[in-house]
Amino acid sequence: MRRPLGVGLGEVLWDMLPDGPQLGGAPANFAYHFNALGGQGMIVSRVGDDDAGRRACRLLAEQGLDVSRISVDPLHPTGRVDVLLSAQGTASYVFPDDVAWDFLPAARAEDTLAGGAACICFGTLCQRTPAGRAAVRSFLQAAHAAVLRVFDCNLRQNFYSPEVVQDSLQLADVFKLNEEELDVLAPALGVADVLRDAAARRAALHALVTRFGLQAAALTRGAQGSVLMTGESCHEHAGEMVEVADTVGAGDAFTAALALGWLCGLPPEQIHARAASVAAYVCGAHGAMPPMPAALRLLP
Repeated sequence: MRRPLGVGLGEVLWDMLPDGPQLGGAPANFAYHFNALGGQGMIVSRVGDDDAGRRACRLLAEQGLDVSRISVDPLHPTGRVDVLLSAQGTASYVFPDDVAWDFLPAARAEDTLAGGAACICFGTLCQRTPAGRAAVRSFLQAAHAAVLRVFDCNLRQNFYSPEVVQDSLQLADVFKLNEEELDVLAPALGVADVLRDAAARRAALHALVTRFGLQAAALTRGAQGSVLMTGESCHEHAGEMVEVADTVGAGDAFTAALALGWLCGLPPEQIHARAASVAAYVCGAHGAMPPMPAALRLLP
């Protein structure tokens, strides 16, 4: 089978971890894992005209990713995020403002990359500015109708609004979020007031799939596993036991495996199991882009 093209649309940045900087950004992580699992990963982003930006592009290219659509901003620096790790390895993030990926240029109507992509993954962080929001919308509008549009919301600090989330869901085919994000968003999206238990969360996921006409919605629950909801079925996975090094990039790896499995036409329960295994592996490794074992690849 031809390797499908999966585009990570949005931020490229440096994760400033306690043991040193690691290249990251949810769309970059997605593209890396999509590529590592057997697809063809590409990043559409923007870096500064600085050493950090040049190093980011060089390292991504060394990982086999196409960096030809990472543009250079002469006025704003390459993005970074200060990553704070709890004693359990769970990450929290602090993002500076006015960095290069905030000024991602809009796509042209005739954009051939958007037309050739099999999957486009986007989130809320790269839509924190009007320019970023317009760029995401223009790229999705330039894509052909059969593209799988994956919205991995990745709520960070106050860089989102219910309006951005709702607009993004209107553009999406697949929605991925974690348990904390569902708790925050459910009342604003009109699918629940209070989510008291797992049954209420399943009902909220089903309501999101129905209300927004989604093909699927995936809820990750950390050590408690995950849920994959389609219009016809609900699949739960208990998660895999792993000694956590850090959780950076694990959700993005889950999303990449979910998207590639969907494009390969695998059954939902098989897609879900593979996505959970990939995420567990990344949790057990340091950084967002560890080498991917051959046994976890979805395509040769």
